[in-house]
Amino acid sequence: MHELVERARHGDHDAFTALVGLTIDRMNATAWLIARDRTIAEDAVQEACLRAWRDLPSLRDPARYEAWLRRLLVRACLDLLRRQRRNAVAPADERDSGPLVGDASSEVALRDALERAFRRLSPEHRAVVVLTHLDELSTREAAEVLGIPLGTVKSRLHHALRGLRAALEADARLPTRSEGEPA
Repeated sequence: MHELVERARHGDHDAFTALVGLTIDRMNATAWLIARDRTIAEDAVQEACLRAWRDLPSLRDPARYEAWLRRLLVRACLDLLRRQRRNAVAPADERDSGPLVGDASSEVALRDALERAFRRLSPEHRAVVVLTHLDELSTREAAEVLGIPLGTVKSRLHHALRGLRAALEADARLPTRSEGEPA
């Protein structure tokens, strides 16, 4: 990958295309998990790729390419979500969630509960959870990606996990409707 980064830094379009090909699946997954909206996630990935191409010549350490690209992606997600909040756009369609994994009703119920709980988190809290638990970055690495102090990452992670736990517990306490009851 180091060779591709070097070639792309010097304007090689094919090398940059290959780099994007190596990282696009992870970028799409990360963006969707943070944004929880396909359109915003796609826009964030596109914005991050554009910024990467434009700013790649200024990347000082090609070995840090993936961390640098992740930072561009997370910032693009957060920027787009802030812009959406300012413009008071309606929330994302609930049907716009990710693919189901398995078909057992308990798995579906758990996935739905997790989805509802995750949507309740702020984008900043979702970003910390995604980076630390799904991308498996350390809190120090997440702080670097987000450009915020380590203590802020730890605080956001604590509050996010507490919020997820509380939302899941509240969801579990809700009475379930029997089939004959109206919705």
